[in-house]
Amino acid sequence: MGQSELSGEHGAVIKAMIEASNAKRVGTAGDIAAAAAFLLDPATSYVSGTDLLVDGGVTATVRTGGLI
Repeated sequence: MGQSELSGEHGAVIKAMIEASNAKRVGTAGDIAAAAAFLLDPATSYVSGTDLLVDGGVTATVRTGGLI
């Protein structure tokens, strides 16, 4: 996520989502790389057909009513 999104029209909503999330920070390229490395690891060869949310807990926060 770039500064343009945070300072744009929906910046206040995005910042509120980040603050309400478990991670309380914007994700990094390293976070995405770690998820990709997990999925590419031979130890996870039996994992298939799933959604891997890499969002710092934002989706869970929204779904449980933590952000209204």
